[in-house]
Formats: sequence, C-alpha cells, structure tokens
Amino acid sequence: MEVKQVILQERSVEVKQQHKKTGVLTAELVSSRVNQLRRVGTGLQHLYYQLSLPNHNLSDISVLSNFVHLQKLELPHNKIQDLSCLSHMPYLVVLDASHNHISNFFGFQPPKNLKEVNFSHNRMTAMKDLSAYSSLSKLDLDHNSFSEVSGLEKCSRLAHLSLACNKISRIHGLDNLPLSHLCLRGNRLERIEGLENLKSLQVLDLSLNSLSSLSGLQNLHLLGSLNLEKNLICEIQECKHIHDLLLLRDLNLLHNPVQEQRDYRLSVVYLLQHLTLLDQEEVTAREKVASVNKYDPPMDVVAAREHMTHLLYQLMQPQLLYDSTLPSADSPYPMLVLTGPQGCGKRELAHRLCQDFNEYFGYGICHTTREPYFGEENGKDYHFVTEEDFQTMIHMEVDQGKFMQTLQYGGHSFGLSRDAIEDVAREGLACCLHVELEGVFSLKNSSFEPRYILLIPTREDKYRGHLRGRGLYTPEQIDMAASRLELYRNTNRQRPGFFDEVIPCDDWEETYPTLRQAVKEYLVLEEQEEEPNNTAPPGHSRLASGPVRDEKPASPPLGSGSVKLTSHLASALDLSDPAHRNYITKIQLELAPQKSAAELASIRRREQLVREAIVGKSPGVYSQLFKSSPQTAPSPEQGHDPGAHFSDDHSLDESQASSSLSVPSSAGALIVPVAPLNTADPGQASETLEDALASDPAPDAPHPDTDQPAEDVSPSSDRRPGSNVKPILPPIPTGRKTPAAPSPAPSPRAVEKERHANKKQ
Repeated sequence: MEVKQVILQERSVEVKQQHKKTGVLTAELVSSRVNQLRRVGTGLQHLYYQLSLPNHNLSDISVLSNFVHLQKLELPHNKIQDLSCLSHMPYLVVLDASHNHISNFFGFQPPKNLKEVNFSHNRMTAMKDLSAYSSLSKLDLDHNSFSEVSGLEKCSRLAHLSLACNKISRIHGLDNLPLSHLCLRGNRLERIEGLENLKSLQVLDLSLNSLSSLSGLQNLHLLGSLNLEKNLICEIQECKHIHDLLLLRDLNLLHNPVQEQRDYRLSVVYLLQHLTLLDQEEVTAREKVASVNKYDPPMDVVAAREHMTHLLYQLMQPQLLYDSTLPSADSPYPMLVLTGPQGCGKRELAHRLCQDFNEYFGYGICHTTREPYFGEENGKDYHFVTEEDFQTMIHMEVDQGKFMQTLQYGGHSFGLSRDAIEDVAREGLACCLHVELEGVFSLKNSSFEPRYILLIPTREDKYRGHLRGRGLYTPEQIDMAASRLELYRNTNRQRPGFFDEVIPCDDWEETYPTLRQAVKEYLVLEEQEEEPNNTAPPGHSRLASGPVRDEKPASPPLGSGSVKLTSHLASALDLSDPAHRNYITKIQLELAPQKSAAELASIRRREQLVREAIVGKSPGVYSQLFKSSPQTAPSPEQGHDPGAHFSDDHSLDESQASSSLSVPSSAGALIVPVAPLNTADPGQASETLEDALASDPAPDAPHPDTDQPAEDVSPSSDRRPGSNVKPILPPIPTGRKTPAAPSPAPSPRAVEKERHANKKQ
C-alpha cells in the first residue's frame, strides 16, 4: 500500500514537471488537484467543486471545459491568455486569474452565479458592458491599464471594486452602485468627482494620486475609512469637507504637505472629533480634549486662562492693597451682576437700578473697543478705548494688570478693571454691572462673590424684532445674538445654581418691577419696612444668595441630631460649588438657634470697645474682622440712641489716624453710642478701653474673684459654610465720601483736659 502511494506521488511530480514545460493543462493534473467533495443535484451524486493551480506555468487550460461542476477556480501566477473554456462552467462562483497575461476583459460567457472575480496584474486596457454579470459582487482589476471606468452601471450587486494602479484620470460610471469598498489607489486623479451618489460607501482608498482638495466627499455619510496618503493636500481647512461624516473613524494623510503645518495633528483632531485613528496612530482622549481647549475652549476654560493671565500681570506690578473691596473674615464685597444676551436691556436696567437704589448701588463702568451706540456716553455707559489702548492695559509694563476680567464678543474686546469696582466701593456702595455670559464665568474665578441675575428673552421672534427696531445691529449680529439664546438657556439648565435669579425680559417695563422686587429681597428692604423700629442703618442691608424670606421665631437649642445633620451635609456636598454653599447656608439658617437680646447687646458692647481700641492703634482695615451680625431692635432695657453712629468729628479723627489701608466702612456702622476718641494719642484708646471694660463689664464675663470661664458666645456673623454659626448675608459697606480737610491737631493742654473728662465719665 505504501509502495503504491509512493509510485503515485512520483508520477504526479513527473506530470507536473511535464506541464510546466509545455504549459498545457491535462485532465490527469486536474484530477490530482481538485478537492472539496460536495453533493450536487439530487444529493445522490458527489463531485469535486474546487480547483487550485497556482504557479504551474500554464498557458492552455482548455481541458477545463469538461469540468462543468467547478464552483471555485484559482489560477494565479500562470501565463494564461484565454479564458473561453470558462463558458462551460455554469456553476462557477469564484474566479482568481490574477498575475496572468489576459488582455480580453471577461472573454467568456457569463456564469449566472459568478460573484467574485480577480483579474489583477493582467494586461487589460478597456472595460466592456457587464450587465449580463448580474450576480457580480466583488471585482478586482488592480495593476492593469484601464484609463476609464465603464460598463458597471448594471451591476446591481457590486459591493467591492478595486482599480488600483491603473491610468484612470477621472471618476465616472459609478453612479448608484451599491459599493461599500472602493479602491482607486495609484491612479492619475486630480479631483474627487462622481462619488456623490455612492450612498453605501464605507471604505475609500484614494492614495497615491494628485488630489489637492477633499471636495466631493461631503455626501458620503456612511464612510468610515479614508486613505489619502501621498497626495497634494496642503490646507487643514480641507477637512471641513468631511467634517459632517460622523461615522468616519480612520483617516490617513501621511506624506501630504499639510503635515508640515504647525499643530497639524491637533487641528485635524479638533475638526474631526469622531476620529479614532489618524495617520495610522490612535487618537487619544487627551488629544481630543487638548484640541478643543486650543481651538474652541469652553467658557470656563477661557475664563480660567484669562484669570491666570490677569493675575500674573498683577503680580508683576507693585502690590497694592485695595481697602474698599478687601474681603473680610465675615463677608466679601457685595456686587450685583446682570447678564443676558445682547440687546436684552441689561445695561438700561442696571442704570435704572442704580438710580432707584442710589444709597446701595453704584454703576460699574467697563472698557470696550467698540464704537458707542446712539445715546451712549463715554465714562457713563462705557470707557470707549481703541484696541491698541485696550491691549496696552493688558500687556504693557506700565499698565498691565489693570483688568480683572476680559472677553471677546462680536469682534470687540470688553474688560472690567479693578479701578471701576474701587470707584464704586470708595463711595460705600455695592457695585452693579452688566456683562455677557463669558464675563460671568470670568468673575466666578475672582475673589468676589457677586449675585448673578439672568435676563433672558422667552420669545425669539419678539427679541429679533426688538433688535431690528433699535437700528443698531446688522442682520449678522442679530442672528448671532439670537443663536446665543439657547446658550444661556443650556447654561441655566445644565448648571443648577449658576445664576441666583432668572427673570424673563421680553418687555423692559414688565421686567423691571420683577427685578426691583428681587433686589429689594436681596437687600432685605421689605423686612426693614415691616419693622420700623429696626435700628439697623442702611449700611447693613445685604445682598443675599437668593430671595430672603421672613425671619422665623427663635428655635430651641439644637440637639445632637441636628448638629450631625449639618455636619453630614457639609461633608457630603462640594463646598467649592456656590450652589452647594448656598444650600448649606440656608439649612444652617433654618437649624441655628437664635440669640437672646441680652446676648446680642453684650456682644455689641464688647465689639464696640474693641473697635475703639483698633481705631486708635492700627489701620482700620482690621476692623472688618469684627463685623457684627444683622442688627435688630434693641431691648426695652437697653434703649436706643438715634445718634448711635460716629460723629463727623470722630470720622475726621479716624481718617487722620488711619493709613491709606483703612476701611472706615465697618467702623462707621456701629450701633452702640461711642464717645469720640482722640486718636492723636494712641495710649488714650487703650485707657478708654480699660475704663470701659472696668465700668461696664459684659453680663457673661467671669468675675475677677472666680476662676469660672466666660460663656462661649460667638457673634452671629457671616461665616463661611461649614461652621456651626448662623450665617448672615454680605453687608453693603456704609457710605464713605471724600472727607473734608482734617482739623488741626489739638494742643497738649486740650488733650490732657479731655483725658480727665473721659476718666470722670
């Protein structure tokens, strides 16, 4: 048996060698190479249906006309020129005749089930009509000499077509084909055309051509892979033609001039955020984030960068201490910010608020590089400057660090300077200003904690009509302003607590009463009107984080459960988020116990005495550390003095004694009557404090003869969230107009006389 097999193998080798010499295929060789036995017909007959004869140097295969049941025929790397014998194979499905000498395009009768044909690396020059090959689904014609594509219009099932390395200079004849894969690599294409109707195309290879533009690909919405290696693409902006191809995952632009451009990869990744593979390298999430932050950063990223820039420039300048807006241990400087889309009326409403509440608010004037609109005044509505001056204020060595925040909008620059806020704060007023949404993001990075009110139009048609009616905006500016309405709405929806109040502003006359009422609630003016006996001066009105409700009656002391609840909330929420801080503040306000009138009176007396000592010894800026809680009407036992403020003489003395860093706002809003201090003698203040403490000790102070500690009663001040003390709202500083010329220093004799008088009192 083994001898028989050896004989057969030797004979097969002899036959193969003989065929290589003659190039004629014989039935004996076919019988030895067929494989894949399969049932055919009724299932009672078995036939071999696959024949593979690569590298046999065949030139004549006419014997195959007798093998009618073949379904898969592989004849690569031979010297075949004629395929007419295939006309006798009606069941043929797959044909591989690559790397031969075939010049006749489909020179055989079409088998009705022929699906895959490979004629690559042959000598074909022209295509003919293939409408008879209706089942054809894959056709490989690489490395031939075709100059145009034709005859494929009726191939309704053709999904894969490869025409690489031919001489095609124009794409046509592919309309409405169901192609999913198309390869035109290595041709003479100079532009992309004739592909707009290939709706099913998923893979496209156009490498090794002379393409300089990607125009013509914009309708291929199913395209997932695009190879453009070794072309002449020079501009990154060509990627805009494929920007809307959302399924595109693989893009190859290797060896194109565009790769030499600066930040090429980040630019392409930014334009095509859906890519996962660029130039055969994976696109990482870090690259996508970096590209967005570079070319279209979110508002909070822009605001953070601007804040760092201005902070750096400020640090490069001689350091100044802004006493008027210096944050105290109790509360920040109060500000009110109106924001909304262009032309919504925020500037007019801000001016009106400052007129109606002129005891509380001053208008913060911003800088801008745009031209003034009709009716606007320089120095009243804006500081109108040139772009050169604006950039000088940011970057130049002399003026740099002037701005707290800047933004670009509508091709113009806007900026809020520190001096604009200081000018208002020096008058003892809270600053009211209006900004675009970008300005809100920027201000949230600063040390200030303004109250933000969003003015948003609810009817776009009416908003557009209002902008057109003003006659100040071009149609492009109106479209841009209207497109930003959704930006404001999305910001309010996606960032809960970002704005303290949202007010519709379709009609200014209807909007202002609502805005005015919200501001009155922020200032707690309604509560003061309902309680006429309230002795708190206007300087102690406050800007709240939201509408202020009527105060509830004093609640009993909290048990351990309430303290645990507050601590749990403080630890569970992010205190860096203003919305969470406001929430915790409200919860603590509900749960914190109320102090009695006697406790509050004692606290006020001791704070007052400390303030007197500080005014006489050190700059008044430290007096803000002892800012008191919201004042209530004094108890009947305590009484009330209508003139319970510093006298004018005392204000002059204070301004004379304090340095340029002093903050008389806290010292000028006291409740308990205080005798004037002569600050010319610093020692007098300490003696006055000692005499006062000796003559009027606090009710809860320990007796000198006992070791019992004083009761731990801390003032109800505006502490930061997380403390166990009842929070209050930021106070507006009292008015601080420019003082008159200081009075001459008293003579030593007068000083001595006043000291004796104070001791007697």
